Amino acid sequence: MTIEILPATGERFDDAEVALDSGDGPGCQCQWWLLTNADFQAASRTDLAERLRAETQSERPPGLIAYIDGEPAGWVRVGPRTTQPRLARTRDVKTSTVEPLDADDVWAVSCFVVRRQFRGRGLTRALLDAAVSRARDAGARVVEGYPLDPTVTARSTAQLFRGTVAVFQDAGFAVVNRPKPDRALVALALHD
Repeated sequence: MTIEILPATGERFDDAEVALDSGDGPGCQCQWWLLTNADFQAASRTDLAERLRAETQSERPPGLIAYIDGEPAGWVRVGPRTTQPRLARTRDVKTSTVEPLDADDVWAVSCFVVRRQFRGRGLTRALLDAAVSRARDAGARVVEGYPLDPTVTARSTAQLFRGTVAVFQDAGFAVVNRPKPDRALVALALHD
């Protein structure tokens, strides 16, 4: 099995769509953290896909695509926390972070998708490692995540789009706060 993880650029938009189509729901096109709830609810899947397409064509791709043996298998959203405005309005984030909400050098890993047929192969961890490398290379000072803890409250695979506390801790992230027993804000310092 060969795993390759590449930026979600414009020429890979179709692969991003395949990676995001996990079969677990209608598909948010990884726009949840970018829109208000009202705007998200009002948007069609086509609208959301067009927003994602525009992001992949921008200077900074919105995420990474994992390929297994050349087939799109997974996705992770990673970028400056300020480019994901819903995070700054989310109570669990606002009350748990120790970082200024307007800090451009704080990056967020906010969404994972692994297609059903590729689960159980460590792909979430590989995506997280690649996301941290991307953030480090771009000059991020801190990377945050907002995972759930399925050992406290059972969750469906679709609900674990934020990742799990265990995966982040295994990658060296520290739990900064637990706003609820089954939720955490985790952080990894990259630069002093």
